[in-house]
Amino acid sequence: MKKIMLSVAILITSLITIACPTCEIAQPRYLRGITHGTGPQSNWDYIITWAMVVVVLFTLFFSVKWLIRPGEKSKDHIKRFILNNE
Repeated sequence: MKKIMLSVAILITSLITIACPTCEIAQPRYLRGITHGTGPQSNWDYIITWAMVVVVLFTLFFSVKWLIRPGEKSKDHIKRFILNNE
């Protein structure tokens, strides 16, 4: 039953994300069929979008890096005080 519900949810989600024919006409060639709406209005939209992608990837990289290896090795670090407080 879980597999069926998951399959239905994925199918519905994929159908919602497919752009309608009217929106496909309004989109640039490389965004057709992906998004709804009018699409980018100027080149600034592309610059802003790629800047956001860079910031998100930078943040994701360091979040994962510091989650796996935090790097606090000193004996007087604040986490030692909290963890060893009795």
